[in-house]
Amino acid sequence: MTSARPATPTELDYFVEGMDCPSCVRRIEGALDRLPGAHGARTNLTRQSLTLTLDETRTSRSTLEATLRDLGHPAHALGGPGAAPPAPRAWHRAAQGRLVLTTGALLGAAVLLGQLLPTLAPWLYGAATLLGAAPLARKALAAARAGDPFSINTLVTLAAAGALLIGEQAEAAVVVFLFAVGELLEGVAVGRARSGIQTLAALTPKTALLLRGDRVLEVPADALKVGQTVQVQPGGRVPADGTILDGQSSLDDSPVTGESVPVGKGPGDTVYAGSINAGGVLRVRVDRAARDNTIARIIHLVEQAEASRAPVARFIDRFSRVYTPLVVLVAAATALIPPLLGAPLTEWMYKGVALLLIGCPCALVLSVPAAITSAVSAGARRGLLIKGGAALEALGSVRTAAFDKTGTLTAGHPQVTDVTGIGLDDSGVIRLAAAAEQGSSHPLGRALLAAHAALGTPLPAAQDARALPGQAALARVDGTDVAVGSPRYAREHADLSAAEARVAQLEDQGKTVVVLLVDGAVRGLVALRDEPRPDAPAAIEDLRALGVTPVMLTGDNARTGQAVARTLGLEVHAQLLPEDKLRLIRDLQRQGGVVMIGDGINDAPALAAADVGVAMGGGTDVALETAHVALLRPQVRATADLIRLSRATMRVIRQNVAFAVGLKLVFLITTLLGLTGLWPAVLSDTGATALVTANALRLLRFRGGEQD
Repeated sequence: MTSARPATPTELDYFVEGMDCPSCVRRIEGALDRLPGAHGARTNLTRQSLTLTLDETRTSRSTLEATLRDLGHPAHALGGPGAAPPAPRAWHRAAQGRLVLTTGALLGAAVLLGQLLPTLAPWLYGAATLLGAAPLARKALAAARAGDPFSINTLVTLAAAGALLIGEQAEAAVVVFLFAVGELLEGVAVGRARSGIQTLAALTPKTALLLRGDRVLEVPADALKVGQTVQVQPGGRVPADGTILDGQSSLDDSPVTGESVPVGKGPGDTVYAGSINAGGVLRVRVDRAARDNTIARIIHLVEQAEASRAPVARFIDRFSRVYTPLVVLVAAATALIPPLLGAPLTEWMYKGVALLLIGCPCALVLSVPAAITSAVSAGARRGLLIKGGAALEALGSVRTAAFDKTGTLTAGHPQVTDVTGIGLDDSGVIRLAAAAEQGSSHPLGRALLAAHAALGTPLPAAQDARALPGQAALARVDGTDVAVGSPRYAREHADLSAAEARVAQLEDQGKTVVVLLVDGAVRGLVALRDEPRPDAPAAIEDLRALGVTPVMLTGDNARTGQAVARTLGLEVHAQLLPEDKLRLIRDLQRQGGVVMIGDGINDAPALAAADVGVAMGGGTDVALETAHVALLRPQVRATADLIRLSRATMRVIRQNVAFAVGLKLVFLITTLLGLTGLWPAVLSDTGATALVTANALRLLRFRGGEQD
């Protein structure tokens, strides 16, 4: 008895061999669109994966897999979305590698035996051609059925057949062999570009030391649950994102954030899965499950980035769709029209076949995604998470860098320096202010909570807590309405006149002042100071050297903003609400591209509106999700590195496109003039493909700093 097929659609996840470029993706998606019951196909070039929903009452899995196999992309079922792909096979064990070895052996035998038995050589050349062209013909037929009649497999198959027809068996064999070698080299090179991010998955240890009572148990790291406690031995890797409960050590975060110097950490500090414990024994509370840890998020963001195509990539794709049919038309006209006018048939058919090979678009189509993949991988390894090709392209043309102040240009660790009670003692002011800020992710809120913790008294409960971004934190505490806000907010909701002189005095010292309101009356002032990041002055100079104008946008008061701006040497816009920042970003965009760098919820609208939004490391989840780029390293100089990486990438893309198109134009002219034959024509694509990929791989060596 046969088992019934599932009555409901099933989500399937496959590893797809040989899916190396956008042309492959287009063929696969075109074929799946024609299968009844196949929906929602999503491909991922980084993982070489395909996810889709299949109604098996209309199309079976075996039919789906046979369709992919006919396209030249054997598919292997994975355990589910996000499952690790199978380990790559050695090149000589893969189907393409075996084809290269076999056709190469036949070609070599034909060359050697041709010296001894000239009559046998054409047959050996023909056998090598047929052996190499057979899989190409199958792929070409499948691609044509999928709606891609001008695939590279079609062009090479037609060229090989044409060469055989005019008696050029040796050149036909060389063409097929060189094409197979080019495909193999392309796969190897693209695999290297992928490896930069795939190696991150191997950073997390397979096992962890779980503390359960007095026992230490070795368990799979991916089985850890939030809230459990693990022990990290000296020299070991941290198995999960978490918080140190006990112990002091230096953590090497370089595999995750790109930070080259080990960081001293102790109780209360955050640690990342994959970081190396360079000091003492640590007890760590697990804060994120394996699928949600920082490394998993990095991999997910990079995969999203590589699926998000840059405008230049979309243009190249559209161009190639016109270019290839046009060259095929020129090739057909070259082969047919001159003989009709009395020219030698063999000579012009030979030229037409060569033009078919020149029409292959692989080098052109791969020139952009290879560079984007390499750049995104290089950035991720330095803690620069670029979420898409469009953001990477836009970074290179920005003219203004707009920075938030608190937590971006400053260290984000403000400390309470002065407390002024008005009808309350100092501890009472801190007590109520901290209560209203419970759960806050804003640096000022965290500073108030830290000041209260130092008092050692219980924190009162707060009800109806809410935040007005850029204005105040509100809550009901001990039966009273409490607000902790800026002086501007206090002036709008209470009488601040009696405290204005003290506010001005504190602000003139470069401090940030928050006002405590209780039932609508001013009851205290708290002053806080946040020092600029050590690398901020150098970062500002780096940006100016790149031709980018830095400006500071802050919700803080004008006096404090001016004090920080004078220290760093940049223009400042102060006392801004989120909507004011949004308006300023749009004003700045009239002068050119704008990159906005921030870390908090107040920045989310401006981050989204800027040409490129950059979320600083340690920022809120809202900012990280809204931004186009996330910085795992809390360093301002990373902004200049982003711009350098973008400009280097666009330079490589321009080189690749010029090389791919220029080489084809050269061989187009030399072929029509009869100066070159078939194998140089195939090298114009396979050789160019290998070279543009190798050029793109140079981006993996990007180190930032002074590199441009």
